[in-house]
Amino acid sequence: MNALMMSTLSAAALLVSLNLQAAPLSAEDQIEYRQAGYSFMSWNMGKIKAQVVDGSVPFDAKQVQAAANVVAAIANSGMGALYGPDTAQDKMGDKTRLKPEFFKNLEQAGTLAKNFNAAANALATEAATGDKEKIKVAFGEVGGTCKACHDQFRSKSK
Repeated sequence: MNALMMSTLSAAALLVSLNLQAAPLSAEDQIEYRQAGYSFMSWNMGKIKAQVVDGSVPFDAKQVQAAANVVAAIANSGMGALYGPDTAQDKMGDKTRLKPEFFKNLEQAGTLAKNFNAAANALATEAATGDKEKIKVAFGEVGGTCKACHDQFRSKSK
């Protein structure tokens, strides 16, 4: 991992830890913040997909690297702190798609999160090489980790 990536990850983790220590977040805020993080990751994954998978946008290695770095930074930012016990559908209704089963299977959820973080970090590493084929494989692995969690813990509708 390059120095810029490490600096970005460290800064993101520090900001999240400082913000979470400053004041407890309501369940509504936890949901809002995690949804914002996932939306921003999704937007960046879309930029990568358009350039590396679909080819609908010309490949720009620097843009792909920047997008991959964002995905990795958010993945490693401590988003697990935004999954308080009162943030699932059974407590929050249509404000979230998080199934209550998440809290009955925290070990599995943790494994899925670690897999996602590792895949996001691998994507950032491959993006730094500029090798489009390696990036494409790493992109697929990130998508697979997202799907694994969604299949297990995300309701199809709010």
